[in-house]
Amino acid sequence: MSSTLADAFGIAALFVAVLALVFAIQALRAQSGAPKTAQKLPATPVQTLEQPEPQPQEPQKPGTVKSELRRLSKELEDARNEMRETLQHLAVVRYDAYGDMGGRLSWSMALLDDNGDGVVLTSINSRNDARSYAKEVAGFQSESKLSPEEEEAIETLRKEASPALEDPDHR
Repeated sequence: MSSTLADAFGIAALFVAVLALVFAIQALRAQSGAPKTAQKLPATPVQTLEQPEPQPQEPQKPGTVKSELRRLSKELEDARNEMRETLQHLAVVRYDAYGDMGGRLSWSMALLDDNGDGVVLTSINSRNDARSYAKEVAGFQSESKLSPEEEEAIETLRKEASPALEDPDHR
């Protein structure tokens, strides 16, 4: 048997082994039942604009539709609050840092949360090297001196955030 044919059989055997491993893992997951979920939090009433203030009443039984809706509403509100503090807004400005180079290889990127807190990253590329800078941003402002491109990236996100800050349901 030639070495090329032996290599082909070896690759095929490896592929079959990996496929068998994947099927074995899936079979084990199916036998163990549904994946275990996180520990249930106690159902607590959540006040929103749509729900009237809850009246004192007998405690809800766990697993009832009303208690599950309250629990899910609380989890959703917690997730929304956490999302406001994640770096989820991104603006990139590309430019030519030096007149003798083209291709707009230099860039500044603002990465901020809903409050305008985060970081501005900049990479300035020349023919011989590239330099990178990181500057902290708080409330769409930085204590470090910003380049015009860095300011443009932050300003882009500030304009996007303005409607969201005025109308929290905008998102």
